[in-house]
Amino acid sequence: MALQSIIDRRLAGKNKSIGNRERFLRRHKEQIREAVKRAVDGRGIRDMEQGEDIRIPKRDIAEPVFGHGPGGRRETVHPGNQDYVRGDRIARPKGGAGGSGKGQASDSGEGDDDFVFHLTKEEFMQVFFDDLALPNLERTQLAEVPEYKTHRAGFTSDGNPSNLHVLRSMRGAIGRRIAVGAGSRRELHHLEEHLAHLRRHPEPNPHLREIARLELQIAQLRARLARIPYLDPFDLRYRSRVRVPVPTAKAVMFCLMDVSGSMDESRKDLAKRFFILLYLFLTRHYDKIDIVFIRHHTQAQEVDEQNFFHATETGGTVVSSALELMAEIARARYPRGEWNIYGAQASDGDNWHHDSGRCRSLLAETLLPLCRYYAYLQVAEEEQNLWEEFTQVAAETKHFAMRKVTEAAQIYPVFRELFKKEGAPT
Repeated sequence: MALQSIIDRRLAGKNKSIGNRERFLRRHKEQIREAVKRAVDGRGIRDMEQGEDIRIPKRDIAEPVFGHGPGGRRETVHPGNQDYVRGDRIARPKGGAGGSGKGQASDSGEGDDDFVFHLTKEEFMQVFFDDLALPNLERTQLAEVPEYKTHRAGFTSDGNPSNLHVLRSMRGAIGRRIAVGAGSRRELHHLEEHLAHLRRHPEPNPHLREIARLELQIAQLRARLARIPYLDPFDLRYRSRVRVPVPTAKAVMFCLMDVSGSMDESRKDLAKRFFILLYLFLTRHYDKIDIVFIRHHTQAQEVDEQNFFHATETGGTVVSSALELMAEIARARYPRGEWNIYGAQASDGDNWHHDSGRCRSLLAETLLPLCRYYAYLQVAEEEQNLWEEFTQVAAETKHFAMRKVTEAAQIYPVFRELFKKEGAPT
């Protein structure tokens, strides 16, 4: 049995083959991954789901080219050679092959620029999820577009024949026929009454001529009424539907992070990736998302995203200051009856030892009653007193979870474990 192969020759945008583009992305996977990593470092959380322009040096995309020569051994005499014969050695040009680099600037010629192409939003998220060891099945669930439901929105005069509303169309046709023929029917009724009166009281010849005239007018009016179409395209009405995104609930995401001297850039990068995944997760379930950034060392402060991820601090760590500030902001701006409150805290576990007990009390008694879910991520392996205190809270509360992460590949598995559906296998 002969083997058959199927070649997909469908064209994507700008006449680029889908297959060729996929091969190109696979061939330069490492360079694209590095470009995506740089883009993630420079982007805000709300800007994650966008494409990116990728630059690759031309020397890295050069491919070997095969040429066909004339073939065989040939002896050729080139005109203008008066200095060399066969077998002579030609000396190298003085000053090297590269030239001295001196001279006047020119307005002509081409430079060896980088090759630039655009990575789509879906391709960007694919590479980003691959860097987080995201399984294919889960990637589809996270990267899908929000769901929409269709709702009735009255009727329209044009549409798909399958959406034709027969009853509304016939009702419109009857109304049109009544409106258009009303005057003619009144006149016809008057003429028929007059004709009946003349026939009941026969008179001499002048009345006979009047009867003939009335009969002609009545016939013309009936013909005019018969020409009124029973159903006109103007009468057709179609069901109209609009797509409405669901659900419409609101959520606020509190991001808390330790920025003391013990949190280096690599640990902050792990925390940022976790916050990005949490934000993408919430956007699949809520239309309106607010993000509150709280950074802390010995004191807590609400800041913007740039200062949250990139500002550096030195000194000690008092985690309870961030928890107190989160509780104040939640009560003041996000009523629990109107907002779904989520908390995400990232820390290396370091804390002033007298403060960890207070953190446990604040979390269990103040924050968790306000939150739908609270996740604590420790970006260090060593367990300190804060981890021990939070472990007691996790044992008593279902909507609080805590995990450790020490490298980027661990982030999504931990995230999936934290936010898996109830009853789903681990």
